[in-house]
Amino acid sequence: MLRTPQDYEYAEFPSKDLQEEYRLAPNDQLYFRLYTNDGERLIDPISPQGIQQLRGDHNYAIEFDGMVKLPVLGYIKLSGMTIREAEVYLENEFTRFYNRPFVRLRVTNHRVTIFPGGRGGASTVVYLENTNTNIFEALALAGGIADGRANKVKVIRGELSNPQIFLIDLSTIEGVRNADMIVQANDIIYVEPRERVPQRILENVSPYLSLVTTALLVYSLFR
Repeated sequence: MLRTPQDYEYAEFPSKDLQEEYRLAPNDQLYFRLYTNDGERLIDPISPQGIQQLRGDHNYAIEFDGMVKLPVLGYIKLSGMTIREAEVYLENEFTRFYNRPFVRLRVTNHRVTIFPGGRGGASTVVYLENTNTNIFEALALAGGIADGRANKVKVIRGELSNPQIFLIDLSTIEGVRNADMIVQANDIIYVEPRERVPQRILENVSPYLSLVTTALLVYSLFR
């Protein structure tokens, strides 16, 4: 599963100076709050009596095209922005309607899919409370590497039709330095399972052994 050719060119890791924060993406669910007067008076113009908060109406979804429909502003594109960039952008947009708006955003369904390398191709979808979670933290939340090859951890990112694939070697200290890469929305972390040559040979030979055993049994019965 998810094998790559021996001469496959993996994506290069971003420079440490350019290490990106989490960026909003389609299907993200946003917890959105808007206050006036830089939040000093904590007046929420969207729901001043807190009715919507009790009903959970402060959650908004980023749609497939990166747009999200917010009160007053309508559809606006936030995909590709960091949380800080989106908050500043929305505060600037809301200045047309409110005095010194103060915006708070949080992603509530940030998740990654992890294949920890166990038998049978077991996988898990991990929901992350901390937006800026790195590879090591995500693996730890999934229970660590089950029985896979720590020197071949693949991070698959972006559109599945043309993804970026990063290779991380967690078996050495040098390789561990790349594990502080921040996971992005819908990343797939795949730990390559260990090769079990005897088991694989047995699996391939078992059908033939069963056939031979059955034939011998039938022969012995007739004889």
